Amino acid sequence: MIPYVRQFDFTYGHRDQVSPLIQRVIADNPGPFTFTGTGTYIVGRDMPGTSVAVIDPGPEDEAHLHALLRAVKGRTVSHILVTHTHRDHAPLSRALAEAVGGAPILAAAPQGPTIHASDAMDKASMDEDDDADFTADVILSDGDRVDGDGWTLEAMAT
Repeated sequence: MIPYVRQFDFTYGHRDQVSPLIQRVIADNPGPFTFTGTGTYIVGRDMPGTSVAVIDPGPEDEAHLHALLRAVKGRTVSHILVTHTHRDHAPLSRALAEAVGGAPILAAAPQGPTIHASDAMDKASMDEDDDADFTADVILSDGDRVDGDGWTLEAMAT
């Protein structure tokens, strides 16, 4: 069984190395669905001149954008991936793409409306709403691969 770690040390706006090829920057948006805040992940070597992918840039937050730009400084952002379009994951993608020189934004096709039992409850307090303004430059399908300097990501429909 994989333990659910509920306490770990981090500082908002700081890049943490979580594995040899993955760094994390946590947005300052704690809440019931974001835990300590949205985790933005940078995939790639922490070496100047290498390419990296940024996964889930996060909410529209100027401080988080600057933290991400500091975290990738000296490296090329080759791809920005969005796992889903909730307002805590997708809105910063376009500003980040522009700030790093036009990296393409990749995401799954938008989902159609679904009806959940919780819709009868106060939805605003239950979940992050989708970012209606989000658009991807490239639509990923199950099994599509994205490659960079020493890393490969594969899309998996869930």
